[in-house]
Parts: sequence; structure tokens; C-alpha cells
Amino acid sequence: MRKEFRFYLRQKRRAFAAAGSFCLIFLGSFALYHLPVAAVLYPAGLCVLFGSILLGLDYRRERKKYEKLQGIRGLSDVVSDVLPDSEGLCEEAYQEILRLLCEEQKEYRDGMEHRYSDMIDYYTIWAHQIKTPIASMRLTLQNEDSAAARRLSSDLFRIEQYVEMVLMFLRLDSDSSDYVIRETDLDMIVRQALRKFAGEFISRRIGLRYEPLGISAVTDEKWLSFVIEQVLSNALKYTPSGTIFITLERPKTLCIRDTGIGIVPEDLPRIFEKGYTGYHGREDKKASGLGLYLCRRICTNLGHRITAESAPDVGTTIRIDLEQTVLNTE
Repeated sequence: MRKEFRFYLRQKRRAFAAAGSFCLIFLGSFALYHLPVAAVLYPAGLCVLFGSILLGLDYRRERKKYEKLQGIRGLSDVVSDVLPDSEGLCEEAYQEILRLLCEEQKEYRDGMEHRYSDMIDYYTIWAHQIKTPIASMRLTLQNEDSAAARRLSSDLFRIEQYVEMVLMFLRLDSDSSDYVIRETDLDMIVRQALRKFAGEFISRRIGLRYEPLGISAVTDEKWLSFVIEQVLSNALKYTPSGTIFITLERPKTLCIRDTGIGIVPEDLPRIFEKGYTGYHGREDKKASGLGLYLCRRICTNLGHRITAESAPDVGTTIRIDLEQTVLNTE
């Protein structure tokens, strides 16, 4: 409040200077004509008294106007009926400029939202349509049993993963989420994910150590399946040879550990950031930096917590804590 009052006094400094000048003129005139100076001092004192009262009332009015302006600062659209009444030509001009700027901002925002909605619709339709030729190619490859066919099947599976990632990315910020939260058997989700990667485990001769977890979790089966598949995909990608372990830490923490190349210490704190690929990702040239970012976002929305522990040339452990119960459905 002191800051606003000092600013108010600086704003009124010309009025104070004018009043002081008038008092000096009267004092000088009375002195030149040898009139009693007390005749000026008494009315000057009264003027100061009444002027102080009027100044206080004016400051109170300005203070209310300032508080009203502060209250509408956070509004996205400032409209004429919430602005204080203008008390001069300059204030009226400023408010008119503000109205025009707000209208332009609203038009621009509406246009951007419309274009964004069109883009989301287009990519959603594209992602669904591309699944048809992928399914057709997979059926064709199932009738062949050769090294080339197996290699093409593996590449096709990777394309399917990328398409699924696009769909999940689009749905993540959608106004209408399709979460179905219920108690789900965790072993069922893990086995479904492992069946998808079975061919890659076999072709690359990567070991798997998995024992039934024997627990259920309150989650969304589809979204959690995507998270587990992304973690398994990364584990296979960065494990040239070795073993992947799927275990349970009590009470409900799913652990997926590999014996791959690991993550360098300076990259570890940032692997869940959007677009961050890290040292190995830059070497690979194919990493998008979206997989683990989506995993973190999905786990947060589901009320779970995902963390990573790693060391170079030792391996990486991803932990998904399923004990969280607070859901984010925004």
C-alpha cells in the first residue's frame, strides 16, 4: 500500500507544485504591499486542511479503481462491463484500445484452437486409417516363413508401436479422456505386452526372467499396457545381449530391469522430459524422446509413479509404483 501511495503522490506532484506556487504568490504580494502575512497563512492553512481531506477521498477512489483493475488482470477476456468508469479522454482512449486488443486476442485464440482441433482430427483419422494397410501386410507376412519375412514383421511391429504412440499422444491432451479405472490383474497386462515382443526376444536371443506377480492394481488396462510396452521396447532396444527381468517389489511396484548399455549419469534426471533423447539416443539417431515422456504423463494421470535407476554398462531399472490412488483426470 505504501508503494501505491508514493506513486499516487508522484502522480499529483504538479497539483502540489501549483498550490505551493499560488501560496508563494500571495505571500509575495502581501509582503510587497506591507500587508499582514498572517492574513495569508490562516486561509492557506485552511486550504491545506480541506485539500488534505479531498486528497484522501481522491486517493481512496483511486485505490478502489486500482483494486478493481488488479482483480481483472487474470481474466482471459476483459470486457467493457468489468472495467472501471473512465474519467477523462485519455482513460476512454486507453479503454478503447484495450477492448480492441482483447477482441483481436480472442479472434486469434479462437482461430488457433480451430486449427489445432482440425490438426488433431486429421492425425487421429490418419493414425486409424494407417492401421488397415499395416494389418493387411501382417496377414501377408504370416504366410511366409523366411528371414526376410521375419525381419519385415519386426519392422512392421515397430511401425505399429509408432502409430500407437501417435494415438496416445493425441489422446493424452484430449478434452474427453477414455480412462476406465478398475481393478485389473497385473499379470494379464504384462503377459499381453510380452506376447507382442516375443518375436524380438527370440530373434535376438534376449533372455527373459519373469515369474507371476500375483497382484492386481486399480488402473486403466489400456494406458498401463502402453506404458509397460514402451518400457519393454526401450529395454530391448538398448540391450544388445543379456536378460530382461520383470519382478515385483512389495507392496505394488512393478520393476522392469535390463542388463543393457545403461544411461549416463548426466542424462538420468532428464529422461522423462519431452523430446530429450540423451547420449545414447543421439547416437541411435532414431530416438524421438517421446516414449518415456508419455509414460510419465500417463502414470501421473493414472495416479502412479514411474522412476528410473541406471548405470552405464550395467543396465537400467524402471519402477512403476502402482500404490498411488490420486487420479489426474484433467
